[in-house]
Amino acid sequence: MAHPLTVQTQDRIRAAGVVLWRAGEQSDEPELALIHRPKLDDWSFPKGKLKDGERAKEAARREALEETGMRVELGSRLPTQRYLAKGRPKRVRYWSAVRVSGSFAPNREVDRLEWLPAGEARQRLSYAHDRELVDALLKQLCE
Repeated sequence: MAHPLTVQTQDRIRAAGVVLWRAGEQSDEPELALIHRPKLDDWSFPKGKLKDGERAKEAARREALEETGMRVELGSRLPTQRYLAKGRPKRVRYWSAVRVSGSFAPNREVDRLEWLPAGEARQRLSYAHDRELVDALLKQLCE
């Protein structure tokens, strides 16, 4: 029997996202932007599915803009996350990102955005695979 994540490419959900960060206002710890999706009642990072013909970096920028209202500059690659979503394998490619312009306004998909120190953000995140991204970002920022 095949491993549950070993399936045809057309069956896999391809997505991209960002870990949006800024210098901490109260401490040396960077602050991360977490989004709340009311439909799922979860806290995560901006991400979404690739459109037909779209490259992962383009999707990451588009999703950041759609979900946070901010245009971002992508930084370093972060670990790709793989997990099952509604029984289908999902692969999400992530980048670190910083805000270039824009500001958050609640929308249909995202009702809240909070900037939290990395430690608090790590605790607030709903999914273990997102916590791994916090650790990877902090490691990159210390190098």
